[in-house]
Amino acid sequence: MWMGSSLVTLALFVVAVIVVIKSIRVVPQQHAIVIERLGRFYAVLQPGLNFVIPFVDRVAYRHDLREIPFDVPSQICITKDNTQLQVDGVLYFQVTDPRLASYGSSNFMVAITQLAQTTLRSVIGRMELDRTFEEREHINGLVVAALDLAAANWGVKVLRYEIKDLTPPKEILHAMQAQITAEREKRAVIATSEGKQQEQINLAAGARAAAIAKSEGEKQAEINQAQGHASALLAIAEANASAIRQVADAINSPGGINAVNLKVAEEYVAAFANLAKTGTTLIVPSNLSDVASLVTSVTTMFKAQPK
Repeated sequence: MWMGSSLVTLALFVVAVIVVIKSIRVVPQQHAIVIERLGRFYAVLQPGLNFVIPFVDRVAYRHDLREIPFDVPSQICITKDNTQLQVDGVLYFQVTDPRLASYGSSNFMVAITQLAQTTLRSVIGRMELDRTFEEREHINGLVVAALDLAAANWGVKVLRYEIKDLTPPKEILHAMQAQITAEREKRAVIATSEGKQQEQINLAAGARAAAIAKSEGEKQAEINQAQGHASALLAIAEANASAIRQVADAINSPGGINAVNLKVAEEYVAAFANLAKTGTTLIVPSNLSDVASLVTSVTTMFKAQPK
């Protein structure tokens, strides 16, 4: 009898422990648990300690409320200029409404993935190949806008979409590489020609500056030479004028006329002497009185000068 009651007590204790364990739900931070009661939605358990009714309430869905990166499978898109382009990207989303995420779609992950791929094909189909490489940010924005509008009914917030890689066919890659090489060669040729042009301009400018400097130097040299010559002539003229003034002062001084007479007579005699030495014939003045008359004329001329 005692053994039977002990087993019942133990069984009741085990059942009580199981009930207590079943009634306690601990939800981690940034997580949510959707509870159904008798097959219908009942509540969303928030992070922390929560209590439920065992065997009546059950955990239907568990959601991670943190930002989730999801790799969108690569796909082939056709551009506006009929070029195949393999595109793959990564999608960042966050569950904002656990109830809608549970019941708004049978699988919101698949829904978001499919919608991202179809939207991406539509956006790239309106662009040419070259623009797809230049406008990644624009493509990402269009995909996010389309996804966010539809994902609101699924309790999901699409934060951003990033294209990881755009891979055209090998033939297009080779053509693009050839185009890039040609463009670089063109830039190199242009740069070389511009360098030569600038070199010629610099040489011409240098030659022009040198010619101007040379002409300016020659001009200044001629000016300096002319000024020097003028200064020399002026100095000579002033020296002659000073000498003349000194001679005039000497003539006007006492005994000056006699000195002039003597000097003129000496010069006259010396001139005849030099003339006689140039030939074999001795030249004698026909009238020796001409010497006295010459001296008298010179003396009269000096006397006639104003004092």
